[in-house]
Amino acid sequence: MNVKVMLPTTTELDIPPQDGVRFVHYDPAEPIAAEHEDAEVLVVWGQDDLRDAASRLTNVKWVQMLSAGTDAAMKAGFSRDVVLTSGSSLHDLPVAEHALALTLAAARRLHTLVRAQIGHRWASEIGGPQREPSPGLFSTLRGARVLVWGFGSIATSLAPHLEALGATVTGAATSAREQDGYRVIATEDLNAELPNTDVLVMILPSGPSTEKALDAERLALLPDHAWVVNVGRGSTVDEDALLAELRAGTLGGAALDVTSVEPLPAESPLWDQPNLIITPHAAGGRPLGAVGFIQEQLAAYLDGRELRNVVPLPDAD
Repeated sequence: MNVKVMLPTTTELDIPPQDGVRFVHYDPAEPIAAEHEDAEVLVVWGQDDLRDAASRLTNVKWVQMLSAGTDAAMKAGFSRDVVLTSGSSLHDLPVAEHALALTLAAARRLHTLVRAQIGHRWASEIGGPQREPSPGLFSTLRGARVLVWGFGSIATSLAPHLEALGATVTGAATSAREQDGYRVIATEDLNAELPNTDVLVMILPSGPSTEKALDAERLALLPDHAWVVNVGRGSTVDEDALLAELRAGTLGGAALDVTSVEPLPAESPLWDQPNLIITPHAAGGRPLGAVGFIQEQLAAYLDGRELRNVVPLPDAD
């Protein structure tokens, strides 16, 4: 009997045929056809609401997300017997690249230059002779102290690029260690590190322990020139506290690829902050190597071996 594997059409997944497996492509924008409710494996990409799939695919035993986050699957109501795996390793390079782009955009004040261009204004405060370092500004990665909170595989892809441009990189994670040559502090020691930080890069997942982890108290510990770059999850930042810091001029700026509500509502005051860069959850969007990853995972599943990136489902309400 074939194992039916549902593959989303939102990315190219041309997986070669193999014995004992039937691949079926489905459109995530439409309910899965009734004839495929017996599917055993569901691969997900670009689908925010999985409640219909969770309620009707009663035979499903494994859900493979191609996203780094698994919020949609966690909230969908799949049985506790279903194995849930993430695609976190597929996004290391694109997210690292986006985080670097946001950091450089902040240093070179591209947000100010874009506004000036729209207004047909020659931004003379940025052009022409500049002091090095610029007083009271984060203006370069040369000699900058970058703290990466959430020091996993994305961070280890990002850190060498920051270092190559002259930054000193420190990580923060649940436990202190040295990883790939970088000092990683424990979260409990984070507050002591924040006053010495020029750029705080957030790569935290969502969850009860990270809800508004960057709160008013921690924001207040950052220097007035510091920038916050968030490419993790919007729920990890207290946006009201962030807005207050920006308005008070006690934070250099913020670059957010994620927000607590997505899409960010048009009426959100975040849009109008002059020192705030917003991108539309664009850091990922490209699950690199997805075909090979699915093949490896499927081989392990068929052999009864442990899958990579297993995420425990939450207890039912």
